[in-house]
Amino acid sequence: MTQTAATLTTNAQAEIVNGLNQCVAETAVTTMLAQNFHWNVTGMAFGPLHDLFQQIYEDHFVAQDDLAERAKALHGHAEGTLGGMLKRSKVTEVEGVPAAEDMIRLMMEAQNTVASSLAETGSLAADHGDTLTEDLCIARGQTHEKFAWLLRAHIS
Repeated sequence: MTQTAATLTTNAQAEIVNGLNQCVAETAVTTMLAQNFHWNVTGMAFGPLHDLFQQIYEDHFVAQDDLAERAKALHGHAEGTLGGMLKRSKVTEVEGVPAAEDMIRLMMEAQNTVASSLAETGSLAADHGDTLTEDLCIARGQTHEKFAWLLRAHIS
């Protein structure tokens, strides 16, 4: 049976919100990673990588809001601190300025990590009948997998 924010149990809401906050945290850290790489990429592929990293951080900035607002719609708390996001995220910050090929690999790994967390949260939402969260997670997961493919094409 399809559930809405108003009909989900309190426990279901809390579980889904926890998953959404995982996705928000990883998306936020990946946003900053992409912006860092956008600012600092150099080399023969500067132009296309500079543009791709910008596409990624602009997309992810909007996505953070969509995911956080869904958590709020489920009567939850949206993680809004950088420290909290860094503690929660499986995507980590990068020290220094990696070479362009390393930036690509790191960003591809980050995209796959976020896609995986979105798939897990989408499955959890589906288990509880929350098709709205499931649909959001599916759409976001597809976007992250597309970015991973675009990045992989630069090094394969």
